[in-house]
Amino acid sequence: MDMQLKGLRALVTGGTKGIGRAIAETLAKEGASVAFCARNAGEVAEAAKAMSATGSKVIGSVADVGNADSLKAWVAKSAADLGGIDIVVANVSALAIAADEESWKKGFEVDLMGSVRLVDSAMPFLEKSKHPAIVTISSVSGREIDFASGPYGAFKAALVHYTQGLAYHLAGKGIRANSVSPGNTYFPGGVWSQIETGNPDFFKVALGMNPTGRMGTPQEMANAVVFLASPVASFITGTNLVVDGALTKGVQL
Repeated sequence: MDMQLKGLRALVTGGTKGIGRAIAETLAKEGASVAFCARNAGEVAEAAKAMSATGSKVIGSVADVGNADSLKAWVAKSAADLGGIDIVVANVSALAIAADEESWKKGFEVDLMGSVRLVDSAMPFLEKSKHPAIVTISSVSGREIDFASGPYGAFKAALVHYTQGLAYHLAGKGIRANSVSPGNTYFPGGVWSQIETGNPDFFKVALGMNPTGRMGTPQEMANAVVFLASPVASFITGTNLVVDGALTKGVQL
């Protein structure tokens, strides 16, 4: 299926590894121009070079999503470099699992306010776009109580509410907003890869909870995100798409 992304301009936070990288790569492969950011300069350069092989324009930048000034400056520069913004994907997470106050602060600044500031900074450009779309990355931890029920789960749940609010208030402007809630996603160097090595018993339990017998891949999550971001999903807004292989048992009504 042609996602109708050729010529569109997309911003992705956290595009050097895992789900974020798969999202940026898939957007580029579908013909979109992509600007992504991350904090590690070496990883940004490597990812940008690899993604440029798609033939699409890809710009990698160093920016800290948890820093308001850094994030706003990146959005402004990316809009200038790309000639506008049609799509924003708020992907970065502080992965704040602990229940201490510092973890709550990090989760708030990165997961929640990083998404809010990204959208606010991009809004003047989205309002000028013919195919404006916002996608936030939540989590099944925002849907059910699990081992990440502290700041991580709380802010992921807040993201779904925030995004559906955007969808309602921006519908009249033609700006769509959706969230994707990935289930456990495995990739080398990722959280579940580290748990597999560091806490194999817990990894086995987590793996056994999914009736598919496996965890998801970054590409499987990216496919959902790119679809929702594309003009093909033109009448889908205000939804939270759960991509978890039937891991969660709650019913969305």
